[in-house]
Amino acid sequence: MKAVYMTDRGRIRQHNEDNGGVFTNKSGQRLAIVADGMGGHRAGDVASEMALTNLQNVWRETEEIQTADEAEAWLKTNIENGNTLIYEHSKKVSECEGMGTTMVAAICTDRFTTVANIGDSRCYILNETGFQQLTDDHSLVNELVRTGQISKEDAEHHPMKNVVLRALGTEESVSIDIKTIIFEEGDLLLLCSDGLSNKVTESEMIDMLESETDLNAKASSLIELANNHGGEDNITLVIVEFLDGSNSGDGL
Repeated sequence: MKAVYMTDRGRIRQHNEDNGGVFTNKSGQRLAIVADGMGGHRAGDVASEMALTNLQNVWRETEEIQTADEAEAWLKTNIENGNTLIYEHSKKVSECEGMGTTMVAAICTDRFTTVANIGDSRCYILNETGFQQLTDDHSLVNELVRTGQISKEDAEHHPMKNVVLRALGTEESVSIDIKTIIFEEGDLLLLCSDGLSNKVTESEMIDMLESETDLNAKASSLIELANNHGGEDNITLVIVEFLDGSNSGDGL
């Protein structure tokens, strides 16, 4: 298994409020994370960093995850704990009032991948059956699409596109979407913030992921494309490639 993490401030924003990374537990299994912080006075980067650090620290001390149930329970428990940490911090520190972060995280084993998300950061898979978005956006526009009030085409340019209905740390409790899929040799996972998904079409993502280049080049090309399309937001992504049925190999 190989993985690459990459982030970019974009062309407009003064600060990068995204965070992310790929981390290994005691048995070498990988946890991929992308978090897109929200809040003024740079509080967004505080929220995304707290969410990331919380999961990173626990994951490093975690023994081998053997079943999907274990992976789902791990993500639910530790993301909920992160929600509490961020929410309580925002209540204590006035500069951080109202801060929050989206999050998409994936536990990658040599048999399956378990994905959790809150907000509008996304996870996609490219495999032998095609390219598919695994997560649902917790956003106002996606809710309007889901209830038939607007079309998917209308959603692409809707003025309320950035309104998120669910985020980590903004409420005392949080609802997390979690699902498990089979992850097989040759499959690619793409986790990203909306700085990428709002600027790069799915067909462009497929072209970049299927290109005959290494993971670093694929990631760089995707970020470059998002910037070429405007780069109004921070851009963060993780690509995970299943190579040989084991957690050994190059990359992160």
